[in-house]
Amino acid sequence: MNLIDRNKELIKKFEIMINTADEKLAEELISNDAPFFTPASSEPLYGGQGYLSVVYWMRKGFSDVQWHIADMVADEDKVAVKWDLTATHDGEFMGISPTNKKISVCVMNFYYFNKDGKITNDIAADGMIGILRGIGAM
Repeated sequence: MNLIDRNKELIKKFEIMINTADEKLAEELISNDAPFFTPASSEPLYGGQGYLSVVYWMRKGFSDVQWHIADMVADEDKVAVKWDLTATHDGEFMGISPTNKKISVCVMNFYYFNKDGKITNDIAADGMIGILRGIGAM
């Protein structure tokens, strides 16, 4: 399998990981020193557990949150993914009380891979604006 196909397959596994919060998959797919930045923390979060903390943070406000790959483009060391995020705002999120609004948001991320096929970085477009707009906070 070439690196492009490998990276696409890894992102498909990543989709399963974020939708199930599978700790074993997180450790398999994400480098321990990969930093992740989120409004939930003033400091970067690292590795699979760090990434899962972002997933758990989202689930506090949106218990049914799901990410689905809508499109992806890959090369030998990165994959760009257009995600369709769906969720119901049924918990407090960033200080905003639950609205029970259902949201559907397009989110873009770029994932970078090391030679071992582990994610080393995740650069996200600002999908938070779409989420806040969806729950009526903007």
